[in-house]
Amino acid sequence: MNIVINGELKKFKDSITLNKVLQELSLEGKVMAAAVNMNIVKQNEWGSYIMKESDKLELLDFVGGG
Repeated sequence: MNIVINGELKKFKDSITLNKVLQELSLEGKVMAAAVNMNIVKQNEWGSYIMKESDKLELLDFVGGG
């Protein structure tokens, strides 16, 4: 399955959850927000949210600065 993550094409096994995508990319615990096809997915849904072919996933991390 192909998923575009922050503009970069990545390949995964079929029927993968959003949480599993984060685990495979070693981003678990580092991502604060996720949007699939421009729709925010709440963190408590990441474990059950099934990604689909050609989904566009945006992963966000909040950074403080001045």
